[in-house]
Amino acid sequence: MPAQVPRLQIDNLSRQYDGRLVVDDISLAVMPGQVTCLLGPSGCGKSTTLRMIAGVEVQDAGIVRVDGEVICDGTARVPPEERQIGLMFQDFALFPHLTVEGNVAFGLAGPKAKTQARVAELLDRVGLGHFGKSFPHELSGGEQQRVALARAIAPRPRIMLMDEPFSGLDNRLRDGIRDETLDILRDEDTAVLLVTHEPEEAMRMADDIALMRNGRIVQQGAPYNIYNAPVDRDAVAFFSDINVIRGTVRGALTETPFGHFLAPGVQDGSAVDIVIRPQHIKIDFDRAGRGPNPTPQDGTPARGVVQRARFMGSESLVEFRMDHDGSILKATVPNVFLPSPGKALWLMLRRDRCFVFPARA
Repeated sequence: MPAQVPRLQIDNLSRQYDGRLVVDDISLAVMPGQVTCLLGPSGCGKSTTLRMIAGVEVQDAGIVRVDGEVICDGTARVPPEERQIGLMFQDFALFPHLTVEGNVAFGLAGPKAKTQARVAELLDRVGLGHFGKSFPHELSGGEQQRVALARAIAPRPRIMLMDEPFSGLDNRLRDGIRDETLDILRDEDTAVLLVTHEPEEAMRMADDIALMRNGRIVQQGAPYNIYNAPVDRDAVAFFSDINVIRGTVRGALTETPFGHFLAPGVQDGSAVDIVIRPQHIKIDFDRAGRGPNPTPQDGTPARGVVQRARFMGSESLVEFRMDHDGSILKATVPNVFLPSPGKALWLMLRRDRCFVFPARA
């Protein structure tokens, strides 16, 4: 059985502004019905990549293919309107002088009856079947977003490019509308390339995440793998708060106040950073002053003194000043745990949740 051709494939895409590489040799593929997310901080080249794929900006190098056909390279360029690519942006860009039906029908060609049927189908699908005669200013932000979605998928694009489309919605609406949007796009077998700077949104929506930094993709994979097998310290920090514990390699092990950690491939005598998220620091609540009873997985306990504790809703964040070097470590604890400043507690690390990287200068 022949391998399925990617719906969208970009190879070695690059773009410069004033001699500065904004997008630097990016390659990725998106299959039909798949959601891939370009995730990264503002200014890392995500939106520029989307604009080049859409055809509203011309790349300096690289090739864009749709269903295996070249739509843009160094010599040929299919106009944006002929690429069968839908666009959704943060501002929705609805036409204020057109009704909801008029906005969704904009860009549809063919017999009037067929167009009306497609518009009615999509408005029902996004829950706006009774709003066809309304104007955009009469709708809420969430309703406007649904109109923008219906308009974008009305021509049945093979690919949907989405640039921070949900960032203008409040948190109560966002999750539901994101899920509804993806359900519709998957039902249409549309390949989706989504741009966001929010890790939670990427984790919730994407089948595949491409983590970008300084114009390049530094890591790509399923959300679980990106989160649990980060390529470097910055990749860990992009998804959550981190604690960093400095250690020194002796043989194949790193010596730290929390015990020994494996450091494969690091030169003997080198410094390393052991990175751990706050939720993977364990607090022994019952043995203050006597020392905890660790399991082998937890390594050696170390003593810290509470500096502050804050309730965050579903968890508490506690900051400790460690006895051994005065450093500050943060731990998150489910539910309410607000120890008084000055209280001494023993901490242990989830060794299986630590990441070891060469130390930064």
